[in-house]
Amino acid sequence: MKPPGVIRQIGYVVTDLDRALDSWVALGVGPWFVIRNLGQRVTYRGRPCEITLSLALANSGDMQVEVICQHDDTPSVFTEFLAARGPGFHQLAYWTEDFESTMTGMAETGWPVVWSGGEDVGTRFAYLEPSGGPASVIEIMELTDATAGMATFLRDAAASWDGTDPIRELSV
Repeated sequence: MKPPGVIRQIGYVVTDLDRALDSWVALGVGPWFVIRNLGQRVTYRGRPCEITLSLALANSGDMQVEVICQHDDTPSVFTEFLAARGPGFHQLAYWTEDFESTMTGMAETGWPVVWSGGEDVGTRFAYLEPSGGPASVIEIMELTDATAGMATFLRDAAASWDGTDPIRELSV
């Protein structure tokens, strides 16, 4: 299996979003764009699942960073990670314009899909669990006009960021 391009995003799972963002800002990463209390309907290890989370996105150069904080204790790919390892580095993400074809190719890895969804919001994603990989999960995210536009927006915001207004709230 050839990876679908370059790694475009690294993801972190945390228990305190604002404290985590303060740490990233101290490293010079920002500005952060935050979506709070987002309901998410997904499939978790083959079963329907609903959670509430907040997430934040920023770029450091061309690399997008995502920080995720789940607000409830519903079993999920995030709560299982936190229970096993505590807050920290969770995922690497690839973006693809041909989600179906990429997922067909990923099936060849034998890695199980442990978290998937996005059909209801127009951007499909799937988290696969590699055996012995460098991350707990590998995310495949569908690159649509909206996600490509957001990626450009985040990269441009980071490139011109002067250190002011480091946390910016978005609404969905």
